[in-house]
Amino acid sequence: MTAPGIVIIGAGQAGCEAAFALRQYGVDADITLIGDEAYLPYRRPPLSKAFVSSTQAPESTFIKPLAAFAKAGIGIELSVTADKIDRRHRQVVLSDGRSLAYSQLILATGGRARQLPLPGADRANVFRLRSLNDALKLRPYFKPEQRLVVIGGGYIGLEIAALARHNSMAVSVLEAAPRLLARVAQPLLAKFLADVHRQAGVDVRLQAQVLGLVGNAERVEAVRCADGAIAADLVLLSVGLQANSELAAAAGLSVDDGVLVNLRQQTSDPTIYAIGDCARAEHGFLGGQRHLESVPNAIEQGRRVAQVIAGQPLADPSAPWFWSDQYDLKLQMVGLSAGFDQQIVRGDPASRSFLAIYLQHGRVIAIDAVNRAQDFAAAKTIVNQRRSIDPERLGDDQQPLAALLA
Repeated sequence: MTAPGIVIIGAGQAGCEAAFALRQYGVDADITLIGDEAYLPYRRPPLSKAFVSSTQAPESTFIKPLAAFAKAGIGIELSVTADKIDRRHRQVVLSDGRSLAYSQLILATGGRARQLPLPGADRANVFRLRSLNDALKLRPYFKPEQRLVVIGGGYIGLEIAALARHNSMAVSVLEAAPRLLARVAQPLLAKFLADVHRQAGVDVRLQAQVLGLVGNAERVEAVRCADGAIAADLVLLSVGLQANSELAAAAGLSVDDGVLVNLRQQTSDPTIYAIGDCARAEHGFLGGQRHLESVPNAIEQGRRVAQVIAGQPLADPSAPWFWSDQYDLKLQMVGLSAGFDQQIVRGDPASRSFLAIYLQHGRVIAIDAVNRAQDFAAAKTIVNQRRSIDPERLGDDQQPLAALLA
């Protein structure tokens, strides 16, 4: 047992950000970062992009080199899991039998790929994509003429579909909902992306009913749907993320679609915090409890928990934002469009460069930008300030979006 310090369970983007932010804000307590993988903390977004079809080393995704942890005085324990939180004695029990005492505990346990109860889902050529090892296992299959079936029409599945087409693979995307990205995108963007993928040669099937995976004891050879079978050399199950909240629940913390935390990232135990994909947090900008899955959110929450522990003023809450790269498209989204009552399109979707602007009661609540990187900084400001701007000016593509801030 060591003297109580700050223990961070989870060595992903959120946990790594929290550890270094604590040092930045002057916290000199012992900090230990616990990771269940063999790798140093790494960036996940590249995994569904070029990394899968490249020969890049895993180290190319690392957030910081090992020397940076030593320089900052941050201990890092890899290939070990936290098996139990003993709140009474403020200890974390590790899978190798050791216990770490904590004064404050940060849960950054992330999430895992949601499972589908499909017969054959355990075959060698059926994949999920959440970790570096998942991406490395996919690599041998990314060859011309291989037949990929993606089950799920979310961002990760669509990014992999685009990458596969770039590698001259045959691709089918099966989405159970009536449109792609049904949870996060409005019909305009969803239809635009479906059209882009179809133009690239992807077989996009909406309201698809997947009944099972067909093959032998080792490999899946086809995906059986209500309207017939689709031949497959590999299958990617990409139907969302499930928060890793079991450790918190076993410790008696409040859990509901993630570990419940307040505006200060505190759980129902004020000495324990939760950040990133495992957390369902009170959101200072949007209001209410939100489970947001994005790198910007993980970074923001990692910095916020460090500010709380260090006694620093908290940064002003801001609108969430996201991005995705598919083919030649750079998609950037700020705010949440749910509940909008007016939509304005700036530019022409047929040109593959446009903005979709969503208003509620006259105020801009969200903007989707497609190949409009030059407008995105202004878009973030407009949404964060909840600007009320004349709709005619919002739709006038002859003047830069930034001009509307004057």
